[in-house]
Amino acid sequence: MKTKTIITVLSVIVVLILIGWVLQNNKKENKAKTAIVAEGSSGAVAVKTETAKKAALDLDFTVNGTFKANQDLTLSAENSGRVTRITVEEGDHVGKGQVVARIDDELLAVETQTAQANYQNALRDLERYESSFKTGGVTQQQVDAQRLNVRNAEARLQTARRKSKDADIKAPIPGIINKRFIERGSYVSPGTELFEIIDLSRLKLNVTANEAQVVNLKTGDPVKISSNVFPDKTFTGKISFIAAKADNSLNFPVEIEVSNTPDNKLKAGMYGTANFDLPQQKPVITVPRTAFAGSVNSNKVYVLEANTARERQVTSGRILGERVEILNGLKEGETVIISGQVNLVDGTQVQAVK
Repeated sequence: MKTKTIITVLSVIVVLILIGWVLQNNKKENKAKTAIVAEGSSGAVAVKTETAKKAALDLDFTVNGTFKANQDLTLSAENSGRVTRITVEEGDHVGKGQVVARIDDELLAVETQTAQANYQNALRDLERYESSFKTGGVTQQQVDAQRLNVRNAEARLQTARRKSKDADIKAPIPGIINKRFIERGSYVSPGTELFEIIDLSRLKLNVTANEAQVVNLKTGDPVKISSNVFPDKTFTGKISFIAAKADNSLNFPVEIEVSNTPDNKLKAGMYGTANFDLPQQKPVITVPRTAFAGSVNSNKVYVLEANTARERQVTSGRILGERVEILNGLKEGETVIISGQVNLVDGTQVQAVK
């Protein structure tokens, strides 16, 4: 029983020793962390500073995007019929207007012949009506109705001829047959997908720019394009579209038109990098974002004057990453406090530290 008591007492002593050691260690750490504040004259607040100076802005930036085809079209059937001939395969290059397939036109030919016959009959009937009108056999209203029949018959004939001509399915754009959805003998109806045709002679690279970047862009500006797939090549592009409204992430969509190589090395879906080389900007004064008391919108900073913090109202301009352009309120050569403002009011004694 006495042994257990001794063990319990020793355990309590060990725990108390450990607690004392932890508290002492924490005290040393806190003292080290606050040493910088205690540095300097009595009552002075330790701050970090930076000398305001002008520097040329480097607004060049790069942004990644995905290449899209200039035109990506799915060719669909306009008439019903059975496919009697296919003249292209997947991967083939086609020109605009090239015949890629043919639909059985037997029924279409019959429809055209019928429409032609109806049109001729309508013309003959109109001649008889006009002749009878001269002798008083029919009324003007009957003649006008027959003239309307002629116009309707002519419209049906033109439609039939157009359908017959459409028996030859032609590529509406130049490009590459990326997919073929039909086989010879397939029966198609209006709306049936036949081919997917992609034009890769030009591509579109879709990227985004923030508000500070987009104000320096305009349509027609040249852009250098690179791709990880071809690290030794640089492609030429130009801005073809800049959105007038930001997206949900407050970035502005920008579309760049890119000229492909003669052998179409760039493919739709590849990643690309747009390198925006913007004109050189005149030197301006910038300060770190941390120099502002509260936030950039407060437009308030502290300037060091003879170991005293003086509040200064400034006019902020562009936000450039971690720095902010100062338009008014700060002169080159003045010392700006960039850290420690939470403890400051106008007139506070401060000690600048490294």
